[in-house]
Amino acid sequence: MKLMFIGADHEVTGSCHFIEAAGKNILVDYGMEQGKNYFENVPLPVSAPEIDYVFLTHAHVDHSGNLPLLYSKGFRGKIFATDATADLCSIMLRDCAHIQMQEAEWRKRKGKRTKEIDMIEPSYTMEDAENTIRCIVPCVYGTEVEVCEGIKIRFTDIGHLLGSASIEVWLTEKNVTKKLVFSGDIGNKDQPLIRDPQKTQSADYVIMESTYGDRLHSEMPPDYVKDLAEVLNRTFARGGNVVIPSFAVGRTQEMLYFIRKIKKEGLVPAFPNFPVFVDSPLAVEATEIFQRNQYECYDEEAMELIKKRINPITFPGLNLTITTEESRAINEDPEPKVIISASGMCEAGRIRHHLKHNLWRPESTILFVGYQSVGTTGRAIIDGAEQLKLFGETIDVKAEISKLEGLSGHADKNGLIEWIEGFTDRPKRVFIVHGEDSVCTSFARCLSEEHGFTTYAPYSGTEFDIISGTFIKEGVPIPVKKKESTLVSDVYARLKAAGARLMGIIARSEGISNKDKAKFADQINSLCDKWSR
Repeated sequence: MKLMFIGADHEVTGSCHFIEAAGKNILVDYGMEQGKNYFENVPLPVSAPEIDYVFLTHAHVDHSGNLPLLYSKGFRGKIFATDATADLCSIMLRDCAHIQMQEAEWRKRKGKRTKEIDMIEPSYTMEDAENTIRCIVPCVYGTEVEVCEGIKIRFTDIGHLLGSASIEVWLTEKNVTKKLVFSGDIGNKDQPLIRDPQKTQSADYVIMESTYGDRLHSEMPPDYVKDLAEVLNRTFARGGNVVIPSFAVGRTQEMLYFIRKIKKEGLVPAFPNFPVFVDSPLAVEATEIFQRNQYECYDEEAMELIKKRINPITFPGLNLTITTEESRAINEDPEPKVIISASGMCEAGRIRHHLKHNLWRPESTILFVGYQSVGTTGRAIIDGAEQLKLFGETIDVKAEISKLEGLSGHADKNGLIEWIEGFTDRPKRVFIVHGEDSVCTSFARCLSEEHGFTTYAPYSGTEFDIISGTFIKEGVPIPVKKKESTLVSDVYARLKAAGARLMGIIARSEGISNKDKAKFADQINSLCDKWSR
């Protein structure tokens, strides 16, 4: 039995772990890297067709987004996930494929038609995503699932996202059974709609996330409804829009939950009928999935509303926009409004158009409601960027930049500690992953020195023998090589292409009059004089 660490090791995104046991090859998550990454990941130790199973903790793309890529390379196994995660993946993986294909097409359209640019292809296609979705086996929380002889699993609600789970994995080989627990992303307590994280009793080894392992949420939970109402009141009084970059799945539905309360309680008295636009086809579909899975996933407060036949995430004035035309019309309407749009870190999607129309307006507010990874557009705005480039245009940042503090789907340091302390049988070792470099190290030290756990924060490439409890190989940090700026590379390619085009015109100039040829030569020499100074 072997455990190997592939992705999200001393980094926050791109979660991926590999298990070799009972004659099977298994991945736990296979996510995309987002934002800036500092270390290279080792490749998968086997080819895609040799992967038998994937165990998926939840639907966020930094855990699921590379599954269609795996399929495109030959994976034909089964993907085990909770019912709600299966539903969410059915839209999120298709959306990822759409973005991949759109970006490849954009790069082709914007670039010179060289041979290299004509070869640009998306990482995977819509067909790959749809076939991946067919591989998913939906599972019920709390039910043991026998995957095959020697391997069984169980999903436990971890309270991070609709359908999110920690996964217990029992591995049996030669009459020896070992149990691993993968925490997935551990949720924050008292989130709207979904339940608090549930604990697990025992494990030989735990693979645990540490995203917020160096920070604490406020001791007194913020009054999100009150804080959001204050932002709405002051922005609408200025005549501006409140633009909320939001993850389409999870955070968008939470914002709708808060806004329903604000409208019901009349907390924006001067603008009681303010319109709200959810401008994301993905978010619209995700909202429907939330409602389909309410009985399995909603918390007690949300279920009390359901029992009273009150939909907790809808209200008068809510507009769900699907088409491009509907999206464009939002910014043509001068009435103050709330615009909720994806992506949550402002890296892609319709939110970039709304930023283009509102960032330069002092009367508008850009309200962040989620974590912004290093290297993303959202992080740049939060960190005080004075200008941004969107769609080739430089935009001055004049809008109010605000953040709904404390709103997080991740447990803080105390929440993480509370979860791991919930094991009645102390694990032999806790592997700390899925956090920024210094956070992984400091949180592992905290658990070791202050709480008595045996911990280790692996780098990508670390291999561990599950039966003997010893390391086969320790990974080392390999910094990501700095790549030449895409802009510089593209411009240089354009320059070379322009030179080749010029030589072609010269070669075909035989039929041109001597007078025109002389004028052409003078123009070329003038350019050469200018650029050789």
